[in-house]
Order: sequence, then C-alpha cells, then structure tokens
Amino acid sequence: MEDRFTANNPYVELMYTEFKDWSFDEKADNNRGYWRERVFQCSAETPLDLEIGTGNGTHFAKLSQAHPGRVFVGLELKFKTLVQSIRRAVRAGCQNARMARYRAEGIKELFAPGEINNVYIHFPDPWPKKRHNKNRLIQAEFLLNLHEVMQEGGVVEFKTDDYDYFKWAVRYFRASPFTISFFTEDLHHSFRKDQNFVTHFESLFLQRQQPIYCCLLKK
Repeated sequence: MEDRFTANNPYVELMYTEFKDWSFDEKADNNRGYWRERVFQCSAETPLDLEIGTGNGTHFAKLSQAHPGRVFVGLELKFKTLVQSIRRAVRAGCQNARMARYRAEGIKELFAPGEINNVYIHFPDPWPKKRHNKNRLIQAEFLLNLHEVMQEGGVVEFKTDDYDYFKWAVRYFRASPFTISFFTEDLHHSFRKDQNFVTHFESLFLQRQQPIYCCLLKK
C-alpha cells in the first residue's frame, strides 16, 4: 500500500488527522469479529452493512443518515474517495459510519463468518478488456468468501452500467451459494425504480439514457 508519509496527496493527511477516528488503514483487519463491539460500541444484534467502493460517498452518507439503527463500513482504496465518503457522513451527523482502506478481495481477513448483514456493490470497475477480466471483483472465490461473512437473510445489491460485466456477474451469481431474488436489465423501468437510491455515478449514466443493470442476491 502507498506510504502514507511520503505520498504527495493531501487526502492522506486528512485520513490520518481530521478523520483518524472514522477511518482505518490496512490494520483494519484487527477489528475482524469485533466491528460492533470495538468500533461502533453497539450491541451484537445491531445490523452491520458494508458498501464496497463508496465513490464520492453520496450513497454511503445517505444510507448511514437514513438508518441510524444500523452501522456501516465502507471500503475504498483511494485516499481521496475514502475521505470524501467519510466526510459526507460526518457532516451529515452520522455516528454509525466508518471507512476502511482495504481490498474487497480480502473480505475474509476483514470480517468474521456471519458478521455482515447487507452488502452494496455499485458500479465496480468493469475491466472491459478481455485480458483484464481476471481483475473483476465478481469471481467465484470472492462470492464464496462474501457468502461466508454474511448472516442468513442478508442481501447483496449489485448495480452496473456495463452490460458485458452484468452478464459475467450473473453467470457467477447463478453458480454461487446465493439466491437471485431480483434481476433486471433496466432498473429505472422496473417495479423497483422507486425503491432505488440514485448514486452520483448513476445519475451521470441516466443523463445519457444508459440502462442500469441490477441484481439482488440473498443468503
């Protein structure tokens, strides 16, 4: 990981100063199995949700603000988007949100079996070139690991604007331990459109009349 002391990036300093109590670096896995108890200081029954790739944090902050009875962890690798995300949540008055600079592929090192409730994966990097498909987040091993760290009844919400990636992901979803509970190739013309929160990234695609592909998975 990037050296926090030598990186020429103002967001590095912000993460380790202004937002040091709200974010974690690669040592975030020290909280494995204890996120509720140590980090949020809440009961073991409190739902713990995860957003993988929070972007500028619009969705992350809105979720945290709308559901004060739940706690939220967001994952980002870039210092800028990590700080933007937690800053939005903090400025919205949320006490139930934290960020971790950690790779989603290491989810089993970050969370214990059954520790997570719901998971949001919105517009992950599609890695469109065929030779780069191996870098896509949605892979068989990742889904097995994700299934393991989630509680029974937990839901994964997956959205993308890339049709090739969507077809790829659905193939892996069908072969995974998850059950597909909802599937659409045009979210904003589906019966779930009024239940959907439009992320900042999503709004840009909608301006271009780009369909949004969505799948819900249930454990």
